[in-house]
Parts: sequence; C-alpha cells; structure tokens
Amino acid sequence: MKVKQHTIKKQVELSGVGLHTGVISNMTFLPAPPNHGYKFQRIDLEGRPTVDADCDLVVDVSRGTTLEQNGARVYTVEHVLAALVGLEIDNVLIQLDGPEPPIMDGSSIQFIEVLEEAGLEEQNALRRFYEVQESIQYKDSAREVEMVALPTDNYRVTVMVDYNSPVLGSQHASITDIGQFKSEIASCRTFCFLHELEMLYNSNLIKGGDLNNAIVVVDRIVEEKELVNLAKMFNKPKVEVKKEGILNNVDLRYRNEPARHKLLDVVGDLALVGRPLKAQILAARPGHAANVAFAKKIKRVMEKSSTSHIPYYDPRLPPVMDITQISSILPHRYPFQLLDKIIYLDNTVVAGVKNVTINEPFFMGHFPSNPVMPGVLQVEAMAQTGGILVLSTVDDPENYWTYFLGIENCKFRKMVLPGDTLIFKCELLAPIRRGIAKMRGEAYVGTTLVCEAVMTASITRKEL
Repeated sequence: MKVKQHTIKKQVELSGVGLHTGVISNMTFLPAPPNHGYKFQRIDLEGRPTVDADCDLVVDVSRGTTLEQNGARVYTVEHVLAALVGLEIDNVLIQLDGPEPPIMDGSSIQFIEVLEEAGLEEQNALRRFYEVQESIQYKDSAREVEMVALPTDNYRVTVMVDYNSPVLGSQHASITDIGQFKSEIASCRTFCFLHELEMLYNSNLIKGGDLNNAIVVVDRIVEEKELVNLAKMFNKPKVEVKKEGILNNVDLRYRNEPARHKLLDVVGDLALVGRPLKAQILAARPGHAANVAFAKKIKRVMEKSSTSHIPYYDPRLPPVMDITQISSILPHRYPFQLLDKIIYLDNTVVAGVKNVTINEPFFMGHFPSNPVMPGVLQVEAMAQTGGILVLSTVDDPENYWTYFLGIENCKFRKMVLPGDTLIFKCELLAPIRRGIAKMRGEAYVGTTLVCEAVMTASITRKEL
C-alpha cells in the first residue's frame, strides 16, 4: 500500500450517460491538495456547489449510492469512488455538469484508464489510514446481510452473494490487497435480474440502462412477447436469452463477475468513511443500503478515537523530509538542531517530529536529577518546524534566513520528559506578505497538547 498521499498530475475528462437519470454528463477529474479527499462539484448549478464523499451525506441507496450537500445531489457515485480507492488516489476534485457520473460500461475500468492517463503524483503528506483495532460488525437479519471489519495490516475484501438463483448460484470474490483491484475487480460490470427490470423502469430508474452497460440475469422462462417488450424498452431491434441465462448473448468477463462487482461496490461505498482503511472486510449478501450503514458504523467508531486535528505520525513510514534534507534548508546545527523529521508539508501547514532523549545536552544543566525539556527549547523546535514551512515558499531556501519577530499567547501545558516524542504543527494564520509570516504553533506528545504559541517570523535574503 502507498504510504504517502497521492493526487493526479493533470485534469482529465470523460463523458457518457448516467445509468439511472439517463442524462449525458461530462466529468472532469482535477488534482487536489493534501487532505482534500474526494469531492464532487456540480458545475451546472448556480454557485457550483460541492458535495463531499461522506457516508453521512447519503440520501438514497435504491440501486446506487446518492449524495446530497449544499442543495446539490450526485447519483451513483460508487463506481467512480471504487476506481480512486483501487488506484490509492487520496485527493481529487470531480466536476460534473450533470447529476450523475457516466455509467460507461457498468464497471470502474474506464475510470481507472483515464486516471492512469492523468498520472499519479506523490504529495508531501502521509496517508491517514484508519486501522481497525477490533471487530466492527453490521447485520441485517431481514435481508440476511452480514458485514464485519477485522484488524489487519492492509486492505482485504471478501464478498459472498447468494440470490437463490439457478443461474448465479452462490458466488465468492476476494482480494488480499487493494493493489489487486485494477486487474481482478475493476472491469466487472453491474447487474440485475430480469424480474427487476420492469420494477426499475417503472420506478423511473435505469433511464440510461443498456445491454452494453449492465448484465441482465434471466432467472426464469421468458416468452417471446416479453422479449419483444424488452427490445422496445432498450431500443433494440431484438433481444434474446443465452443458454447461461444472460440476456442478449452478453459474455461474462469472469464466471463470478456478479460477485466481483459486488466487491467493487463495497470498495466504492466504504470510501465514504473518509479515510483509507486497513481492515479485512467480510461481506455476505451486501448491497448499497448495507454498505452505507456499515460505513457509518465504521465512521462512528473512528470518530470516537479521532484526533484528526493532530498530525498523524507513524514512525514506520518514511518522512516527507529526513534530517539530511532538513539540514540542507535550515542553518541550525548541534546543539540547536532540534528537529528530526518533517511528516507533512503543504502551502499553509507543516508538521515535524522531535524525539527527546536523556542525551540532550540541555539535560546536563536543566534539572539533572529531574530532567524536563526547557519550554523555550520547545518553542525553538516549533519555530524551526515553522521555518521549513516559510522557506518552502521560496525557490532557493538555502539563500534565506528566518528570524523570530514575536511570540504571543505562549502556554506550556505539560512537562516534556526524556522518551517523549514531540509532534509539532505550524499553520499560517494569513498569507506571507513582504516576508512576514504569522503562524499558530502547537506541540503534542501523543494526543496531549503540551505547548502552543502564535509566532511571527521574517524571511530575509542572505547577503551573498
């Protein structure tokens, strides 16, 4: 699994008809900054409202997942979201000039292809995985649906479907790593049963349905008269039933293509949790209603342990900048080199790490029998973190100095001791103007705020 966040290198577009609305729309994928996540934007509506990919915004799950926010709806989002998760893309803006993404061939493969055409770009931020710590279960006894998320160190999904159909029978599909999604799952198309078609059609759905963007499973004997009516429904001169029970001689891409498509839907719907998952997902007879309910349950568990305002630090993952790269930008050296890693960096926020050990030189004189890190050095380390942010705004940072101009509202909330790992976060409070930067700094040990201050600094070109 990728450890850093990714977006796409350039914008790409595709067009097509929406499966349920029947409206032709143009869809554009655009690069987005770190921590942006997935957002849809209805550019055909006044104000061009955005809709977050969030399970709490789901308003309909009848044959697809529909989101609504800011007065705008986006229908059938699951295939697009599955493609993004499958390629481990974290941040993208999806613009639509209609209410529904194109259905294309009923799978995710054409979204995968256009996103790969755009290319992936690594970003200066670690991915914020939600690692399931204990079993999370969902059950709908009436529909015989069961779903569970179990702890694991990657993203695995197994799906079982059983429709009591002599055509499909009981089917299973699984991936043991999300990297298998493109080759094993992405090309698997949506499907429905023949007995559902009339109900869907009368419910004002599948207006964009066609026999080239969905598999229709024939689970009973069909009279010639009904085939004639189906031909009219799909605007076809003729439809027929293949021996396997698939309408109009459509060949399956896999023997268990329906189960694989259900897995695709699970991946797309669980994207609505809002963070990449590390979990083993087991799903029996899933559907959009169950997927979304399960996503909400995972999100509630995640929120109880959420510390989203604190920079995410996993010492197992590579930093955005290591000590060698930091030393090439900051002039500080022993004993005032107080920053070990940069773990996040964008245009307005930076996060860094300092590991505090008993071998720090200041412990020789600062309470040797009761070693406590001096508060002033906590602020200095926080300022060095902010210095990385400020110097990242110029093309040649090695040719600039940063100097403190002021410290406001500084508070020390808890002692920092040997063995602690300090996590610093500095965020610009306003755009840098005339070389002056004002930022809010915070320092954490674990999830505990230990120090905070508002700092002002100037950036000055060195005299060469």
